[in-house]
Amino acid sequence: MSDPRITSSIFTRGAVDLSALRSPAPSPAPAPAQAGPPAGAPGGAVGGVTVVDVTEATFQSEVLERSLTTPVVVDFWAEWCQPCKQLSPVLERLAVEGGGAWVLAKVDVDANPRLAQMFRVQGIPMVYAVVGGQPVDAFSGVVPEPQLRQWIQAVLKAGGVEVAAPEDPRLDEADDALMNGDLDAAERAYRKILAEAPTDAAAEAGLAQVGLARRVAGVDPQAALAAAAADPADVDAQLLAADIEVLSGQAEQAYQRLIGVVRRTAGDDREKVRQHLVGLFTIAGPEDPVVASARRSLASALF
Repeated sequence: MSDPRITSSIFTRGAVDLSALRSPAPSPAPAPAQAGPPAGAPGGAVGGVTVVDVTEATFQSEVLERSLTTPVVVDFWAEWCQPCKQLSPVLERLAVEGGGAWVLAKVDVDANPRLAQMFRVQGIPMVYAVVGGQPVDAFSGVVPEPQLRQWIQAVLKAGGVEVAAPEDPRLDEADDALMNGDLDAAERAYRKILAEAPTDAAAEAGLAQVGLARRVAGVDPQAALAAAAADPADVDAQLLAADIEVLSGQAEQAYQRLIGVVRRTAGDDREKVRQHLVGLFTIAGPEDPVVASARRSLASALF
């Protein structure tokens, strides 16, 4: 449902009118802090909640009031949304890792359409940061974990939370250049890190994202996808379509597209597609469960 023109490194800002949610009537009491989450639900941190499901009835207490003391990240999702299934588990893991420094509030757009309307949600996944009772930043689509971590760090700083200094400040510089669209500067910075630390996963992911951004620059997403659909044997068209799908939050679909091409090709074409697919895996990182599954499928296709 994400717009293919929205890249995973572009973040959006905009005014959101939440006055209708600020009801003077008492809001439902939140669950006791010491109570654990229901079976199968995301866990919480000792001394505070890290992940909570939110409805319109609980939004004031769980998001607006809570954000006065703790930054809240609101994840708009739906059960049918495949990109949401890529992003949400990463957000949940990072929230638990944060130990209560910030709270992830999950909003099912099908069950809470009024909340989605108030936040002007036009595509999901859509993620807002709420600090001091107001939205301060947002992004749409699936974001690679290194950039997602950087965004959360910025949210924590906006909320007055002390953030530990990064282990390698050069990575922040490279990520900033990437997010600002300065691909040349980003590439230089990532390559400098890799020259000294060839296995730095964050730098590898950033460099792969620079390549992806360059490949799709100036491309009409709809025309590229249509060209790939019209000629499944056109390897270059399939590679470009996969790039667009990754940027639109449909990484799993992109992986399966290229695995299908691997099965249909041989020789240099097959190797070209394999290398391209491995590059896309690098963006998401080895811990991504979708990547792990796709790697198994790729191995089966190759052997």
